[in-house]
Amino acid sequence: MTGPSRTSAALLTDHYELTMVQAARQAGTAGRRAVFELFPRRLPQGRRYGVVAGVGRALDAIEDFRFDPATILALEGVVDADMLDWLASYRFSGDVWGYAEGEAYFPYSPLMVVEGTFAEAVLLETVLLSIYNHDSAIASAASRMTLAAAGRPCIEMGSRRTHEEAAVAAARAAYVAGFDASSNLAARARYGVPSTGTAAHSFTLLHDAEADAFRAQVQTLGVGTTLLVDTYDVAEAVRLAVEVAGTGLGAVRLDSGDLGEVAREVRAQLDDLGATSTRIVVTSDLDEHAIAALAAAPVDAYGVGTQLVTGSGHPTCGFVYKLVAREGDDGEMVSVAKRSTDKASIGGRKYALRRRSSSGVAEAEVIGIGAAPQDDGDDRALLVPLVEGGEVIGRATLDEARARHRSSLAELPRAVTQMSAGEAAIPTLHLEPR
Repeated sequence: MTGPSRTSAALLTDHYELTMVQAARQAGTAGRRAVFELFPRRLPQGRRYGVVAGVGRALDAIEDFRFDPATILALEGVVDADMLDWLASYRFSGDVWGYAEGEAYFPYSPLMVVEGTFAEAVLLETVLLSIYNHDSAIASAASRMTLAAAGRPCIEMGSRRTHEEAAVAAARAAYVAGFDASSNLAARARYGVPSTGTAAHSFTLLHDAEADAFRAQVQTLGVGTTLLVDTYDVAEAVRLAVEVAGTGLGAVRLDSGDLGEVAREVRAQLDDLGATSTRIVVTSDLDEHAIAALAAAPVDAYGVGTQLVTGSGHPTCGFVYKLVAREGDDGEMVSVAKRSTDKASIGGRKYALRRRSSSGVAEAEVIGIGAAPQDDGDDRALLVPLVEGGEVIGRATLDEARARHRSSLAELPRAVTQMSAGEAAIPTLHLEPR
């Protein structure tokens, strides 16, 4: 059987989402109003906060969740003909609220609240979890790295360490969380993430002499370029780099060895050669702990790959998507909750605000069940409208998401700047309806 020419968002789902809807339609319950909630039961072990990312990609997926003829053809044998007819006209027509992209989150934060019929809302489960779990894991790791960098630029360069599409999403998520640029050109084309890059060791090895490689790069990219100086002998390469480019050389890159010690030696050598403004960029399996350890070294920028695109040890956030309320036989909404051991959920439609002190420091994540918590005047509501009547209304720019990330972190307690393992920076409080 020939599959669809391109993958619709509707196929980025699990088999049982469709069989559930088929059974619910036959039982007459598929059209019941339902409220689903996407949330974390906990933070990754040792993390003090998380960062929401992927919101914009999720909204794109909702818009593109369509069962076109090629997609319907691919589903023959999965569900019956009547269900395929229903899918052919599927459009999400409900409402969605959620935390805005770039926002910090904590255990049980209701990151997304989806309201619609059961059939409409349950079909979105897998694709929403796929996007949120991946992108938020990357953004959470990236945020810790940018905190550790303390204002020094961070560059995402992990494309060759993950799936090609995951690499694009990772570059976007890292940018939301404060990275300055990416090596990934698809992220530049799709999302406007700034891209950067110069040359690898193979470029140096291609030439008969290191100086020839440096000369070719400078002639092409200008003296402001970054020269890779650890292919052979670092000290000799630094000498040649300044000889070729002059004291206005933009930067040198170090990709091996004891980065802190080598950076100190290179800084001293550059200054002795008169290249006092030439920056030092370091790469080589960095994570937030390695970046923090280099805080006292004369490093001007960090390039991060593997550890970033794998979430620095936590490649997923453990988000779940659970039914928390549904229409009863009498037409009224009924709270429902899962009670499985270690996997319990809390029933009821949720509302959230961040309780803050009079000086603006976050004190708690307050979750109202069935009604919004009362704002004492210093608090900040967290849920924003994303989709209304099936139409996306809450799309934000990446610059807006980056600004939100900065402001969200700025109001958290100082404990979030610590790279050591710890508990959530603020507690999560659930308020029962009065």
